Amino acid sequence: MDPLREHTLLMTRRQFFGSAIRGLSSAIGSAALASLMRPDLVSAAGMEAGQMGALAAPHFAPKAKRVIYLFMAGAPSQMDLFDYKPQLNDWFDKDLPPSVRGDQRLTTMTSGQDRFPVAPSIFDFHRYGNAGMWVSELLPHMGSVVDDIALLKTVHTEAINHDPAITFIQTGDQRPGKPSLGSWLSYGLGSENQNLPSFVVLLPTWSSKRDAQALYSRLWGSGFLPSKHQGVQFRSNGDPVLYLNNPRGVDRKTRRDMLDAVAAMNERYFESEGDPEINARIAQYEMAYRMQMAVPELTDLSNESESTLEMYGPDVKQKGTFASCCLLARRLAERDVRFIQLFHRGWDHHGNLPRDLKLQCRDIDQPAAALIKDLKRRGLLDETLVVWGGEFGRTTYCQGNLTQDNYGRDHHPRCFTMWMAGGGIKGGIVHGETDDFSYNIVKDPVHIRDLNATILHQLGIDHNKLTYRFQGLDQRLTGVTAPAHPVNAIMT
Repeated sequence: MDPLREHTLLMTRRQFFGSAIRGLSSAIGSAALASLMRPDLVSAAGMEAGQMGALAAPHFAPKAKRVIYLFMAGAPSQMDLFDYKPQLNDWFDKDLPPSVRGDQRLTTMTSGQDRFPVAPSIFDFHRYGNAGMWVSELLPHMGSVVDDIALLKTVHTEAINHDPAITFIQTGDQRPGKPSLGSWLSYGLGSENQNLPSFVVLLPTWSSKRDAQALYSRLWGSGFLPSKHQGVQFRSNGDPVLYLNNPRGVDRKTRRDMLDAVAAMNERYFESEGDPEINARIAQYEMAYRMQMAVPELTDLSNESESTLEMYGPDVKQKGTFASCCLLARRLAERDVRFIQLFHRGWDHHGNLPRDLKLQCRDIDQPAAALIKDLKRRGLLDETLVVWGGEFGRTTYCQGNLTQDNYGRDHHPRCFTMWMAGGGIKGGIVHGETDDFSYNIVKDPVHIRDLNATILHQLGIDHNKLTYRFQGLDQRLTGVTAPAHPVNAIMT
């Protein structure tokens, strides 16, 4: 956001109103505040306009209304889960050919190794679905829904370390400071639910024994966009949102009176300063007030049937698990929250991969499949885009000591697997091919810019036209220099 530019625009409006009728600006501000506090007093059309994003309307007919993004932070091993390479069994403990590795940049964790021995996956794969899609034995529940997913085996990125890689796929830039995908969607399309944030973040627990990579709130931040578009994190323990409950001795009327007084002061401050963030602050206070009623109902699972709870698995009743977060994601989707993101940590398997990968897959397999089934049976999958994946993949060669039943894998940005479902995505297809080592792409590459362009496209947005002027450039999620193209082959 450019405060000087916004200030100039707002000053121009005030001067115009002031030249017409003295005090009209204050009256309009009061009316806007009243609409926030008492939405029942304004028309449906008025509320719709108040909730609209910068685009006012999508660029073309959207296939999806919302996104649920299941992000596996730490980078899952594609050849142990989805990219089946049985021929690697003949390469066990043989050096990866230099012609395959080429001049790839390596991390400092393996660049000093004397050898790069190939580590075939120890896990069996089975065919599932009408197309016979190969899926690891670790993901049998996901195997049951492959006819609803499009498997992208050739996603790639330039980033080779976790923080820049996650920042890149979330914001379109390896450097911090840019808005996240969810913030761009909130900014562009606005909200369809005035009582909940348009962008919600969930951080479920994980089971891997390895220390997980840190996650920073800037990954769901709004960057230079107005702060009201940043993601709101729902916590696993205690109140889902901090300060959701009133302090002892403060009832709802007292809270309302306090907000009215603060809003009046902020309005006067806005009149003198013209800072658009003041209006954002008023809106956020009002959202928090409405969330006091909406969030407890949202997080109360007592009205969910036993059959639904059983579908998500045994962990669903334990707060903060991936299973409970997937069910919460479905409930958020039902309430028209625009963007719901789960960050599941613990996928950084440099050593003891077989042990930890089993634990991670147990966390996510049944709940992720249940989410697709649950959305589908409720008629929500067609309008909800579900995305699964991490920030990069893992190397086919072993990091550290290699044995018949244990190995580790380093970071690998050249090719990794993600999947998408619902929201206008073709089901039961595999897009792209990798070489015999799951090391290089041989057909249909998908850069992470293409992935983000595809997500925007399914919500009716031309990624080239969703822009925000900042630092002299019309900034975009997909960047301002390199090309990006939606993956049309996976779209219905």
